[in-house]
Amino acid sequence: AMKINQNTVLQGQRVTLVPYTSAHVPRYHEWMQSEELQRLTASEPLSLEQEYEMQRSWRDDADKCTFIVLDMERWSGQACADEDCMVGDVNLFLTNTEDPTLGEIEIMIAEPSYRGRGFGKEATLMMMSYGVKNLGITKFEAKIGQENEASICMFKKLHFKEVAVNSIFQEVTLRLDVSDQERRWLLEQTNHVEEKSYVELKLPAGLLET
Repeated sequence: AMKINQNTVLQGQRVTLVPYTSAHVPRYHEWMQSEELQRLTASEPLSLEQEYEMQRSWRDDADKCTFIVLDMERWSGQACADEDCMVGDVNLFLTNTEDPTLGEIEIMIAEPSYRGRGFGKEATLMMMSYGVKNLGITKFEAKIGQENEASICMFKKLHFKEVAVNSIFQEVTLRLDVSDQERRWLLEQTNHVEEKSYVELKLPAGLLET
């Protein structure tokens, strides 16, 4: 099951990736009321209760790996709660049953003030590196709305190539095959990332959740 990352924290330079827990749901739900985000993510608004159910299924599903993207500086500097430092999320979907080495990657920087500042790029690289090292991914795909030029441009900078355009869904598919050379590049880009235990970071010693 995809519970593989339920206690994993990935700390980068700008972003920290943490597992999506029920504590993150209210903020996430707030984001998803935005019509712009609904359009960019091609999603329907859910009730808060549905969002909690969604979070549970995401945690337990075998074909999804998801992290919440936090502002590293705020989170570590002021020891503020995750939900006050949330900037977006990054997901990996392993939905191709015939090819478990293919991951579909999705990044959302929901806080407008954090867009265009490298947060999405770092979070995406960290997730790709995690997918390659821990999940055996050798091919990535990203499906992005045609109007989302910033996202398309970012993925192209990460060596993705456009392979298909779906005019019905107005969606572009980009792809990256992780050759040995790409793998080396990816690991170099993320060699600063530290992997830690979420439980240990969140709770003072002696207060581990049972």
